[in-house]
Amino acid sequence: MKLDQIDLKILDAVQRDGRITKLALADKVGLSPTPCWMRLRKLEKAGIVTGYHARIAMRAVAPVATVLMEVTLASHRQADFDRFERVIRDVPEIVACWSVGGGVDYLLKVMARDIDAYQRLVDTLLEREIGIDRYFTYIVTKTVKEEVALPVVDLLPVSSQH
Repeated sequence: MKLDQIDLKILDAVQRDGRITKLALADKVGLSPTPCWMRLRKLEKAGIVTGYHARIAMRAVAPVATVLMEVTLASHRQADFDRFERVIRDVPEIVACWSVGGGVDYLLKVMARDIDAYQRLVDTLLEREIGIDRYFTYIVTKTVKEEVALPVVDLLPVSSQH
């Protein structure tokens, strides 16, 4: 799907405020409400807008330990990656998982009640024998920056930004 500047403005606006009204969105992007809403629906149907979410200040709800975990698998067949990923998708404390290049296979973001709960989670994963050879733990001591709004326009090729 080819996106123009109005589409990009719509994407930028709805990712910053998922509860924006039709009228406010139309005003923000310089369209009348009906064509603006039709464009948004088209972006949703194309799978570009995948959902609307509230951002929760978890530490205001309950104490939480955020941990980054590097994982290297013992074997690198596709079936090994598939098995690991299948299990990881079903663990609610693992809030993000990226397959990465370099010296490790995966980088995970884990949110646990505390460090003991994190270690119990790791022990459970190791007991399930999902192919973990090595893992390294990094405790997050302070969040310096964590954006949810993506720099849509800044990531496009220069020729697309007219």
